[in-house]
Amino acid sequence: MSKKVYVGNMNYSTAENNLRDLFAQHGNVQSVNIIVDRYTGKAKGFGFVEMETEDEARAAIEALNGVEFMGRQLRVNEAEDKPRRDGGYRPPRRDY
Repeated sequence: MSKKVYVGNMNYSTAENNLRDLFAQHGNVQSVNIIVDRYTGKAKGFGFVEMETEDEARAAIEALNGVEFMGRQLRVNEAEDKPRRDGGYRPPRRDY
């Protein structure tokens, strides 16, 4: 079963292949997703790496958390499930 890992404090110029190569040293990488701003298209400085097994994810977290990569000290930990969004505030509808 695959396990998702959060990677924060990344250099804004980090590309998916950079992260894939870094994490591949600790196991099989299923996917890499760098989060970008929807309006500017620029990276937000964090992303997610999905490792093939929980053991590989744990090994990557232990090895890479706090490591300097591309000039920034990475924050690497287990990804939390995304909270469900209810769509936000909507004012009451008025039919005049």
